[in-house]
Amino acid sequence: MPNSSKRAQFERVVLPHLNAAYNLARWLTRDDHDAQDVLQESSMRAYQYLDGFHGDSAKSWLLTIVRHTCYSWLEKNRPAALTTVFDEQLHGAGGDGPHADNTVPADGPEALLQQKQERHQVQRWLEELPVEFREVVVLRELEGLSYKEIGEIAAIPIGTVMSRLSRGRNLLQRKLNGTVDEES
Repeated sequence: MPNSSKRAQFERVVLPHLNAAYNLARWLTRDDHDAQDVLQESSMRAYQYLDGFHGDSAKSWLLTIVRHTCYSWLEKNRPAALTTVFDEQLHGAGGDGPHADNTVPADGPEALLQQKQERHQVQRWLEELPVEFREVVVLRELEGLSYKEIGEIAAIPIGTVMSRLSRGRNLLQRKLNGTVDEES
């Protein structure tokens, strides 16, 4: 494929999905600079292997490359980040915890400040999820991908996607309800 044709195909296939690719890299690495490095490496790989793209979902294809690049990067730079110890208390099905009713009027600066703080807290909790739960939550809830697309990207069965998504959501919910220690 001539360079100009390959460049045009790259721009058509990859560029529209760079935000989603960066988003996934950012959530998996938990660092803006590392995510930029991973995105650059992923883009080079996408360009190199563009002939392997056969017109399916460009977003899924690119996110698969980003995921593999992230895991290679994490394995090389932070091997402990890939190790998840299954803790029944943390990852198992849990009951409902106490709800603190911190109701603030829907308008006004106090409400806006509380919303900002809550968003920041949820982002922090999402970053604290084990990587295999975090990636499926990000791909489903933030990128809007189907279970099938997530399964293809992560190379796991749809049942595993659903299980990881359920456990990730459950853990986030338990943190929101205050039933999981901040140290967990």
